[in-house]
Amino acid sequence: MIFLKTEDEIELMRAANQLVAKTLAEVGKHIKPGVTTKELDRVAEEFIRDNGAVPTFKDFPNPCGGTPFPASICTSVNDVVVHGVPNDTPLANGDIVSVDCGALLNDFNGDSCYTFRVGEVTEEVAQLLDVTKKALYEGIASAQQGKRIGDIGSAVQTLCESHGYGVVREFVGHGIGRKMHEDPQVPNYGRKGNGPMIKSGLCIAIEPMITMGSPKIYMTEDNWTIKTRDGKPSAHFEHTIAVHKGKIEILSSFEDIEKAN
Repeated sequence: MIFLKTEDEIELMRAANQLVAKTLAEVGKHIKPGVTTKELDRVAEEFIRDNGAVPTFKDFPNPCGGTPFPASICTSVNDVVVHGVPNDTPLANGDIVSVDCGALLNDFNGDSCYTFRVGEVTEEVAQLLDVTKKALYEGIASAQQGKRIGDIGSAVQTLCESHGYGVVREFVGHGIGRKMHEDPQVPNYGRKGNGPMIKSGLCIAIEPMITMGSPKIYMTEDNWTIKTRDGKPSAHFEHTIAVHKGKIEILSSFEDIEKAN
């Protein structure tokens, strides 16, 4: 069931997502060669809790029946597509790390992801990041009231595949509100005119997960970490948006992240 949000609920969603945006910006200040993703996780959890919220990912149930997620952010380095578990391995110059963050504030969820460069990356990797972020905004622009969910995926898929990149099928965007994951699912592929209609009050997280090579993936032994089968890098950007009074509003933000980086 798709839960359309009221004006007041959208404002609560905005507050949660702005906190997530500020958390990602705070984490971004610490990203450099030699820093571990466990250190980044500590920064994120302290910031979220100091601002009166709860990190949604911490102890999130494992859909595969394994142990709950042990951290407050997902840190996906290089060939890790999503759900990377923070660890003690130092980041190196030329790495990329996608930081996915969720927070529950006043009973509503925020969710956003940004792929950071660690030091200087290759031109090839820089282009992957640029195209993936552009695809996110193409998807958002397609989320117009009266259109359909398939229009979003079609926009993302068309742009990314035109650059020869892979579009991950197994993981998708989602509705969001009182729960982190609500209906509808929002794939990064699809056909225009297909899927649920986009109505006023819809709040969704759009999140292209794009690979430099093949879109084929696999899960590692920890039952969380998802990697590319060919070992090539993957990028991930995510915004939570609301469709409201005929307009598309981005509730999260990359502004502070990009000022600091």
